[in-house]
Amino acid sequence: MTIRLGDTAPDFEQDSTEGRIHFHQWLGNSWGVLFSHPADFTPVCTTELGLTAKLKAEFELRNVKVLALSVDSVDKHHQWIDDINDTQNTTVNFPILADPDRKVSELYDMIHPNANATLTVRSLFIIDPQKKVRLIITYPASTGRNFNEILRVIDSLQLTDNEKVATPGNWQAGDRVVIVPSIQDEAELAARFPQGYDAVRPYLRFTDLH
Repeated sequence: MTIRLGDTAPDFEQDSTEGRIHFHQWLGNSWGVLFSHPADFTPVCTTELGLTAKLKAEFELRNVKVLALSVDSVDKHHQWIDDINDTQNTTVNFPILADPDRKVSELYDMIHPNANATLTVRSLFIIDPQKKVRLIITYPASTGRNFNEILRVIDSLQLTDNEKVATPGNWQAGDRVVIVPSIQDEAELAARFPQGYDAVRPYLRFTDLH
């Protein structure tokens, strides 16, 4: 199954380190980050799960639930969590799905034959409260994920869902944004952006929402 942006995230029911998870029900009205790991006790993923645990407050601030996945068993996950907590000086505070039957991995197309016939690739999905897939990133095994970038994308998605704007390259929360080209009516522009805007080109108009 190939998942594209805008698709409904496939639902599933699977065991985790925090009990049985029915994915859509577990998400509720929250945003979600679902990300996979090729196996337990892998070095790069150990650091990533430690970072994720340390960012708990940042995810909660954005109404985001985090769910990791590895194809190993729940028992093995718990052993790995002990290592993560010890080596990363943190406490894992989110569930890790067990996927020994590869059900979720195959549902989300996390197993790529040209990468490895049995192990999941390192994919990450951002899912909105309507259960729509909003971002997909697949990383090589050698490169750790940048969780500051994940938070930045969530900030952008949540902002642009509520405002008729888009975020420019390298945008960070609080930076200027661009007005979407579909708004051309001067009365609507004045109503939506009373603070004014800077029209560098007719199609490139910057404004500050703060």
